[in-house]
Amino acid sequence: MNANKTVGKYVRLYRGSLVEQRFPDVQQKTERYEKRLREMLASPEFAEHNVYPTMDVELIYVVIAMCLELRDFGLANEEIVAFAETMFQKRRKFVDILIGLVDRLPNSFSIVRKWNIGDHEKRVKDGSIAYDYFRVTEDSVVYKISKCMYVEIFEHYGIRELCKIFCDTDVRAYAGLTKHMKFVRHSDLSDGDSC
Repeated sequence: MNANKTVGKYVRLYRGSLVEQRFPDVQQKTERYEKRLREMLASPEFAEHNVYPTMDVELIYVVIAMCLELRDFGLANEEIVAFAETMFQKRRKFVDILIGLVDRLPNSFSIVRKWNIGDHEKRVKDGSIAYDYFRVTEDSVVYKISKCMYVEIFEHYGIRELCKIFCDTDVRAYAGLTKHMKFVRHSDLSDGDSC
């Protein structure tokens, strides 16, 4: 991990979002975020959590630091989620384009099914997600998750419900894959007992 590079990149994005959303005291708020993020990335907790190869724990900590800062400013959860959308909009646009390309392929469901199988195997292997079941047929992938380390890390910092920022990435991705599949999530672990 190159902490300086990570911090520099995300501090710029954070500052840009503060400016775009017309927050007062941008410089002070940016400096607070940078200090918090540096401290969090150097913490024993980060080292403890950064053991799952399938998870970008740096990015998780970037988002948690953002959430904690915005909560300190008095923002409600919905406002924090909206801020995250702004902060990561360029990254999401790239993913949206990629998903749009996959959706045009006649075998897009096969690609997604294969991706889900591979992701499941990796997650079980590194212990980042615990599945109650994982069933695959020719035309469906159905699973129930009872433990997720993304949620556990957010819970550690007292903001479990804001893990929805990560949970909703699946919803967003599958929303762009509509020609050959339908995604249904009955609940997620950010605010429920299972996913």
